[in-house]
Amino acid sequence: VPQHVWRINLDTPEEAHQNLSFGAADRWWEQTDLTKLILASNKLECLSEDVKLLPALTVLDVHDNQLTSLPSALGQLENLQKLDVSHNKLKSIPEELMQLSHLKSLLLHHNELSHLPDGFGQLVNLEELDLSNNHLTDIPASFALLINLVRLNLACNQLKNLPADISAMKSLRQLDCTKNYLETVPSKLATMASLEQLYLRKNKLRSLPEFPSCKLLKELHAGENQIEILNAENLKHLNSLSVLELRDNKIKSVPDEITLLQKLERLDLTNNDISRLPYTLGNLPQLKFLALEGNPLRTIRRDLLQKGTQELLKYLRSKIQDDVTSPNEEPPVTAMTLPSQSRINMHAISSLKLLEYSEKQAAVIPDEMFDAVRSNPVATVNFSKNQLNEIPPRIVELKDSVCDVNLGFNKISSISLELCMLHKLTHLDIRNNSLTSLPEEMEALTRLQIINLSFNRFKVFPSVLYHIPALETILLSNNQVGAIDPLQLKKMDKLGTLDLQNNDLLQVPPELGNCETLRTLLLEGNPFRTPRAAILAKGTAAVLEYLRSRIPT
Repeated sequence: VPQHVWRINLDTPEEAHQNLSFGAADRWWEQTDLTKLILASNKLECLSEDVKLLPALTVLDVHDNQLTSLPSALGQLENLQKLDVSHNKLKSIPEELMQLSHLKSLLLHHNELSHLPDGFGQLVNLEELDLSNNHLTDIPASFALLINLVRLNLACNQLKNLPADISAMKSLRQLDCTKNYLETVPSKLATMASLEQLYLRKNKLRSLPEFPSCKLLKELHAGENQIEILNAENLKHLNSLSVLELRDNKIKSVPDEITLLQKLERLDLTNNDISRLPYTLGNLPQLKFLALEGNPLRTIRRDLLQKGTQELLKYLRSKIQDDVTSPNEEPPVTAMTLPSQSRINMHAISSLKLLEYSEKQAAVIPDEMFDAVRSNPVATVNFSKNQLNEIPPRIVELKDSVCDVNLGFNKISSISLELCMLHKLTHLDIRNNSLTSLPEEMEALTRLQIINLSFNRFKVFPSVLYHIPALETILLSNNQVGAIDPLQLKKMDKLGTLDLQNNDLLQVPPELGNCETLRTLLLEGNPFRTPRAAILAKGTAAVLEYLRSRIPT
């Protein structure tokens, strides 16, 4: 790398030495420090320790070079958020790299790493980590500390097991362990509540784990393993699963409980040892792709398999009637009664304390939903994404237990008195409705911590919010709010987040700077002139400091 690149913040440019009068655009002494440096796809064999002369770097991209090591000075780039050193020849990572506390994305794939520093868990703000295509045989236990990690790619390494502590990564949505030597998956993995995509293809698994907490898991890829048995227990909790890929295993049968996967869209069972299928598979409402080639199926003719998914499902449905037992037998009641028998998920009400009726485009919530609650203490209500014009009056029946209510994406134009009686309410999401005001009776919601009123029609800041002292988060973006009262806000000593983006604020009162509990203040997209965008971009602390400096003395 040419030396003047490292010194770009320090050296005055050539033209500055000639006696010219500078226009505003050319004033080199006002240039900001370099924040992005991209050196990708060159032939670099090493990086100089002089990289430390660029302390403002937020992005450093040196992928696709010939690097065999990294300079320890990288650890001094304390503003670095993205580091891409993929497609090099790195055999190790310097310990100093673990000091980059603001790093959000670290791409190390396609190198020659055989071990990682133990202090990896110090990178607490990491959201994306790609370690695929290396020579790793184990993962440091400190990985458990990466609680903000959203995507972790460990594919194409030599891992024989995953540490159970990995389950502490509570934000992880995507985990890719394709092509390793895993024989088992730690059972604790099943507690990862945010996990949406799990790739376990091309390992040595003999069975699938149970996933009781993975309520959000949408994709499970476990093809090319040695799985012999598919249990009801493996499946019954996966309410959100849309892709189940189990091709090239040794599965002998498919349990009837597969019909509990009501959101399943793709099911790949190619090349297994399956001889019969549950006909009820034909009832899966969303199934668009069913692959069964390469199985010794006795009940389905080969020519039918080649006609495609829809014909196959039609055939399976036609056989259900033949399969039903004598008519006077009661159907067995399972923990999760199949949705075809009932639209009420009693399992959700009793185990998850959740009353859900969302995305139904309904104008009213059916009484049977409230009737089903009976004496169960429901903590969470989700009636979002419907066509409700008013808050269902019977919500008041839940007042002694409900603490989280989601009524977002409806057509509600006023808050009912019934809602104001939910005295245990801590979270209220009522975004994307038609609200113009909030009633004073909401003062009774003394435990309310978070309220989301984004995308409504407020022209003034709802004054009742000033009188709910427990509020920690007020989200009011995308309304038409024209003014706020900083003296009232200052009294709200729990308020940490205030989102007023995309409103009609013509000015920001300087006294807002005295609201020192605010950790996040979002004001972008308003018509005021000051503070300017450059100050807003520096973050909340800088904005508050600027506002304080403008308070008339």
